Amino acid sequence: MPVAVETPKQPEFGELALPVAFQLAKHLRKPPKAIAAELAAELGPLPGVASLEVAGNGYLNVRLDRAAYAASLLSGAAEETAGAGDEGKIIVEHTNINPNKAAHIGHLRNAVLGDTFVRMLRARGRCVEVQNYIDNTGVQVADVVVGFHRLEGKGPEEVARLAAETPRFDYLCWDLYARVSSYYAENPAALAWRQETLHAIEEGEGDAAKIAHIVADAIVQAHLATMWRLGITYDVLPRESEILHLKFWATAFELLKERKAIYLETEGKNAGCWVMPASAYSGDAESDESKVIVRSNGTVTYVGKDIAYQLWKFGLLGKDFYYRPLMTYPGGHQLWVTTDEPHPDAPRFGRGTWVYNVIDSRQSYLQDVVVAGLRALGFNEQAERSIHFSYEMVALSPRCCAELGIELSEEDRKRPYVEVSGRKGLGVKADDLIDKLIEEALAEVASRHPDDTPKRQREMATRIAIGALRYFLLKYTRNAVIAFDFQEALSFEGETGPYVQYAAVRARNIWRKLEERGEALPDFERELTPEALGRQLRSDALWQLLVAASKTDSAIERAIASGEPAHVAKYAFQLAQIFSNFYHEFPVITEENREKKVFLLWMTGYIRRQLERTLAVLGIDVPEYM
Repeated sequence: MPVAVETPKQPEFGELALPVAFQLAKHLRKPPKAIAAELAAELGPLPGVASLEVAGNGYLNVRLDRAAYAASLLSGAAEETAGAGDEGKIIVEHTNINPNKAAHIGHLRNAVLGDTFVRMLRARGRCVEVQNYIDNTGVQVADVVVGFHRLEGKGPEEVARLAAETPRFDYLCWDLYARVSSYYAENPAALAWRQETLHAIEEGEGDAAKIAHIVADAIVQAHLATMWRLGITYDVLPRESEILHLKFWATAFELLKERKAIYLETEGKNAGCWVMPASAYSGDAESDESKVIVRSNGTVTYVGKDIAYQLWKFGLLGKDFYYRPLMTYPGGHQLWVTTDEPHPDAPRFGRGTWVYNVIDSRQSYLQDVVVAGLRALGFNEQAERSIHFSYEMVALSPRCCAELGIELSEEDRKRPYVEVSGRKGLGVKADDLIDKLIEEALAEVASRHPDDTPKRQREMATRIAIGALRYFLLKYTRNAVIAFDFQEALSFEGETGPYVQYAAVRARNIWRKLEERGEALPDFERELTPEALGRQLRSDALWQLLVAASKTDSAIERAIASGEPAHVAKYAFQLAQIFSNFYHEFPVITEENREKKVFLLWMTGYIRRQLERTLAVLGIDVPEYM
C-alpha cells in the first residue's frame, strides 16, 4: 500500500505528516490515533529523524534531525535522483503556429507552457522529444496564397523575392491574411478560391502549391527566430505536407475504414463525407453530430490528419517520415524537419510512450475526436497516454492596448480584457511585445546603471524582459484566462519574474562582496561540522528557510504530476520571498561570529543554486544586475 506524505500546515508540527494510520484504520478496525501511537513506538529511533509524534486524530508527524539533514545537503547526499524509469520516451508537441503570419501573444503562452513542461521533465531525468507540428497545407496558408496569387496577381518568383528581401515577411503576411479575410466577408463567392487553392496545395501541384511552400518555409524560419528569443528550441518539425505525400493519411484512412471507425455519409448536410459518429467521441449514442474526417470534395480535415500524426507519434502507423537537418541552434543542438527524401544520419523520432499535445482549450473537442480514433482502432493504452495539455487564451488589458497604440471602443475600454483575433488583424505580434518589454526594461536598467556600456545594459534588460514575460505567462494555472499587462509583468515587486531574479542577483552579490573585501570563500565541508550545523539550526527561521530551499526537486515532481508549470513559478516566488527575509534579517558579510558567518555564507550559496535551478526550469536567466 503506498504511503502518502504530506507537509504540515504549521512548521511547528514538524517537516512531514504521515496519514498512514487513517489508511490502515479500515483494515485493522482500530482508531487512527491508536494505530499512530503503535507505529511510533514500533519504528523507534530512525536515522535522520529527531522524533515521531502523534498529532490530531492520528497523524504521525516527523521531525527531522536538523544537523543530519543539513550535513546531507552540504555533502550533496540529499540530492534527489530521478530517471526515465519505465516511462519510456515522452513526446511533447507545442507551439504549432500556422505558418501564414507572425506569431502573436497567444502563441507565446502555448510555447512557454510547452517549453517549461519539457524543462520540468528533463530536470527530473525523463527522456523527452520536442515536436513542433507545421500545418503547411492548411486553410490559413491557403488564404495567404489566395492573397498573393488572386488579389495581388503574384507568381512564385515574385513571392520568393518578397520573402527574401522583406525584413519582416511574417508581418507582411499578417496584414495580407487580414485583408483576405475582409475580402471573403465582402465577396463570399471568393471562398471558392480557398477550396481550389487548398486542393492544389494538398496535391502539391501548380503555382499555388509553390507559393504555399515559399510562404510556409519563410514564416517557419521567422517563428523559430521569435521562439529562440525566449530560449525555446525543438527537436523535430513534422510537416503536414509529408503526412499527405508519404501517405500517412492514406494508411490511417484505410485503418479507420477497416475497423469501421468511420463511415461514408449518404444523406443530409454531410452527404459524400467520411465521418466519425458522435457516439465514438462524445459518449452520446443519441447524438447525430458526426465529425467530418474527409470532406465530400476529397480533402482531409485537420482532425483526420491529426489522427494519422498521433498514430505515428506512438509508432502505430507502420510508416515513418524522412528527415533532414534544418538548422543548428547556438550551443550545437540540431533541429530536424520532415522531408520526402531519406538522410543517412537522421535520428529516430516518434515511437513515444506518452504524448502531450499542448493545444488551447477551444480545441478540446477535436482532441477528443483524435483520442476516439485511437480507441476505435483498438489502441486503448495509447489513448489513455494521449494527453491534451490544454490552456486558456491570452488577452490584453485595456491599459496594455493603450500602451501599444491599439484603438479601442468605449465599450472595450471598460472590459477587464480585450480578446485578440489574427483573422481580424487585432492583436500583439510576439516580437513587438518582446521589443516593447525590452525597451521598458532598458529604461529602468539605464537609470540604475548609467555608467555601464549600452551593449551590457541591453543584455541585462533583455534577460529581465524575457524573464518577466515567461514568468507572467507561467504564474497562472492553465485554466485561467490571462490579461497581459506591461506594468504588472515588469514590476520589481510582487509575484513577478523580476522579483525572483532580483533575489538571485542579491544572493550572488553577497559572495561577490565577500571577494571584493579580499576574503576567500570558506571550506564549508571542513568548517561546518554536524555539531556546528546543529548549533546554527537551532534558529527556526534558518531551519525553515533551509527546508524550503531543499524542496526544489519535489516541487518540480508535484508540478509534473499535476501538469501545472504554475506550481514551479509559485515555488520560485516563495523561495525568493524567504530569501528576501533572510537577506534583511541576517547581515552575512558583517557577521562577527566565525561559525555563524560561514554557515550564513553556505546558506546563501545553497539558496542561490536552488533559485537558479528553479529559474532555469522556468526558462529564466539571471542577469548580473537589476
